[in-house]
Amino acid sequence: MTDKPLDLDKHRGMAAQKATDIRRILANAENNARELRDRQTALESQLLSAPAASWPDAAAKARYVLNLYAAGLAPADTHHRDLVAAVLADFVRLSNES
Repeated sequence: MTDKPLDLDKHRGMAAQKATDIRRILANAENNARELRDRQTALESQLLSAPAASWPDAAAKARYVLNLYAAGLAPADTHHRDLVAAVLADFVRLSNES
């Protein structure tokens, strides 16, 4: 008996190896998506837990919500995308003035 692990993949066909690779990639993607959702939930809980202490804090919250809104817009909805971009640009401009 040996302590060296066996590479079982080389004893299977190429199609089975590719299917296993795809399952591993999908499982990894699902785990990453779950972690991202958990981080987003934590961030949103933090944003809801206390009122903004300043205008820049309020703008940061608004920026987050506007980005969520923009992500849900249809690609063809250029009018609303332009409006969101203009508001975000205003935030940047006004924050640089203070």
